[in-house]
Amino acid sequence: MNWLSWLGDFFSSPDRRTGPNAITQRIAEHLVFSGEALLYAAVLAVPLGLLIGYTGRGTAVVTALAGATRALPTLGLVTFTVLLAGVGDTAVLVPLVALAVPPLLVAAVEGVRGTDPDVRDAARGVGLTHPQVLRQVCLPSALPTLLAGFRTATVQVIATATVAAYVGLGGLGRYVIDGLATRDFALTAGGALLVVLLAVGAQLLFTVLARFALPPGLRAQRRAR
Repeated sequence: MNWLSWLGDFFSSPDRRTGPNAITQRIAEHLVFSGEALLYAAVLAVPLGLLIGYTGRGTAVVTALAGATRALPTLGLVTFTVLLAGVGDTAVLVPLVALAVPPLLVAAVEGVRGTDPDVRDAARGVGLTHPQVLRQVCLPSALPTLLAGFRTATVQVIATATVAAYVGLGGLGRYVIDGLATRDFALTAGGALLVVLLAVGAQLLFTVLARFALPPGLRAQRRAR
C-alpha cells in the first residue's frame, strides 16, 4: 500500500504539473539525452557493422568488443568522463553511447550476414556493384535485425539515462536521486515508475516497427499462423 500512497502523492503534487520539475519537462530532458546518445551510437555503429557484415572481416573483433563494452561500469565511466571533460552533457553521453554501440553493431553485422547468399550472388550477376548490393539487397534484409538492435539499445539507454542526475543534470533520474537524498520516497517511486513506463513504451514501439519491417512474404506467413 505504501507504493500506491507514494505514487498518489507524486502525481498529485502541483510541482509535477508545471515548472522546471514538471513531469513533462523531466521526460523531455530524458528523451533528449537518450535520443542524442542513440543518434551518435547509430552513426558510429551501423555503417561499420554493415561493412563488417558484408565483407565478413572483423566479426571476431566485433564479438569481443561488444562483450568488453557491455562489461564497462556506467557510473565509473561517468565519473571518469567528468574528470576529463568536466560536468556537462558529455559526461552523460559518453557512457550512454558506449552502452548503445554494442547491440547496434552486432545487429548490423548479423543482419547483413543473414542475407541469402544466392540473392547476393544474383544481384551481383545482374551487374550491381558491391555498394549497390549492400544498399539495395542486404540493408532491406537486415532491417528487422537492425530494429531489434535499436530496441535493445533504446531500452538500455532509457533505463540508464538516469545517471544524468548524478552529475547535476536533468531527466527522470532527477526524481530518483533527489528523492533518495531527501528521503522523499514518493519522489523516488514516481521517478522509477516513469522510467519503467518510458522503457516499456519504447519496447512496444519497436515491436510494432519490427512487424512492418518484415519482408512482405514473411509477414504474410506470420499472419497465416
